[in-house]
Amino acid sequence: MAYEFIQTENREGVFIVTMHDPATRNALGPQMADELIECLDNFEDDPSARVLLLTGTEPSFCSGANVRGFSQQIQDREAGKGDGPDASGEPLPWGKMESKYASRGQKVALGGQASRVPLRIHNLQKPSIAAVNGHAIGVGMGVALACDIRYAAEGAVFSEAFSRMGLIPGDGSCWQLPRLIGMSNTLLIQYTGDRIDGAEAYRLGIASKVFPDGELMDASVELATRLAKGATQSLALIKYLVHKSLSMDFEEALDLAHVAQEQVRKTEDHKEAVQAFLEKRPAEFKGR
Repeated sequence: MAYEFIQTENREGVFIVTMHDPATRNALGPQMADELIECLDNFEDDPSARVLLLTGTEPSFCSGANVRGFSQQIQDREAGKGDGPDASGEPLPWGKMESKYASRGQKVALGGQASRVPLRIHNLQKPSIAAVNGHAIGVGMGVALACDIRYAAEGAVFSEAFSRMGLIPGDGSCWQLPRLIGMSNTLLIQYTGDRIDGAEAYRLGIASKVFPDGELMDASVELATRLAKGATQSLALIKYLVHKSLSMDFEEALDLAHVAQEQVRKTEDHKEAVQAFLEKRPAEFKGR
């Protein structure tokens, strides 16, 4: 399928998606978001595509949301089409936010199209890898964080830039980052909006590995290919268990794991792995 703002390639089970809007350094506008959502839906339904590898057209991964649209939103609010500032009896930010959250309408009315992309990636039932080759700013960083694994180039630039625009991280990174790097580091990065390079992202635990710029894609494809040749039914359930276990105690997590283990014991891949072990040969997994 032809897209305007993304490029796709299925390379031996590795589904490579490249965000492609050079004029904006791959800003995640509404049209790109729609294309990504459609593309990810198709990826999940395609048994020949087993691992997602997400990157951006050089020299950027994703420069964030398309800021030009913010001006129109501000004009609409000031023209009475949305909520404007009210200085009389203004509550503190937490109280005001809780009041609005309690009276919110449908979820779709609250979040922009770009904010749907990290959640869709997070919920994929297949492994995902972000190859962060350049700027991952704002929601662009949120998209990278939503992937299961992040490989970064030394020249990559990460930034939670929302506070610099008078905004908050509306892409889920307030949930993602504390689980990766702890509360203090999260608040430092989100309060300041400071930029960090690939080496610092690796030190903090945002990136799993860091590579010289010219080696990033080869290393990312190598990992993705390795996973694509694996028992992807098992990988899907490992991801499910890790996500669910974050909100469970140890005993509950073990109970859930036992159910998952019974499920994968019945797969063709488990049977193949046992047979390959007995015959002293590499297993050939089919993802079934």
